[in-house]
Amino acid sequence: MAALVDFWTPLLIGTVQTMLIVIVRYFAASGGFAWWTARRGITAGPRDPDRRRRQIRDEIRWSLVSALIYGLPAGLMIAGWRFYGVTQIQWELGGLAGLLWWPVSVLLYLFLHDSWFYWTHRWMHGPRLFKAVHAVHHASKPPTAWAAMSFHPWEALSGTLLIPALAFLIPIHWSALGVVLTIATVMGVTNHMGWEMFPARWVNGWFGRHVITASHHEEHHKRYNCNYGLYFRFWDQLCGTDKGLAKFGA
Repeated sequence: MAALVDFWTPLLIGTVQTMLIVIVRYFAASGGFAWWTARRGITAGPRDPDRRRRQIRDEIRWSLVSALIYGLPAGLMIAGWRFYGVTQIQWELGGLAGLLWWPVSVLLYLFLHDSWFYWTHRWMHGPRLFKAVHAVHHASKPPTAWAAMSFHPWEALSGTLLIPALAFLIPIHWSALGVVLTIATVMGVTNHMGWEMFPARWVNGWFGRHVITASHHEEHHKRYNCNYGLYFRFWDQLCGTDKGLAKFGA
């Protein structure tokens, strides 16, 4: 019995910790960008104040449910790293090879996560799954910064599986993993906040042709059948689902 307690306790601790971290991260990131949006005098979401308040309330409610779900595989990853030593998360950089692998691992994780997101997201736009699952996210019309994690539980589960799984398979330094998770959080929020934070020369230049920004994802929320990617435009361009950039307010 004691052995079972010793085995499960770290997993429980890791899960609770990650749930709390995800909740705090959500309010910090979404709340911060929502505050910045308001400071700029921009009204994100529906124009009607009552409808906007109801939508934001629903976005927060669904996001809190998602945060609890995100904590499960993330907690397994943290426990596997800190207590069981079975992940590929590394404490040490490991010399020159480790330094060279650091940026490669970040890009590899982002590309694999983006690939997973593109295909599962596109799959969820099929009629049955959209109505049963993905419609929760698209109930935000238009979305706000609070909608970044506003998902049906099944979609939240599919979205949180890949990065923890990769941590058991592909070596990555803990700081590189932190960068991956930070990028995932920031892009998830900024792509929904209702305005473009990057300068036009970036959005219309090399950066915007390859990296997804709010202008690209806003077009997805307007048209539904395009622009499925999360970080990069690669899969949309390859598969013919890239329909360009939205103009805010249009």
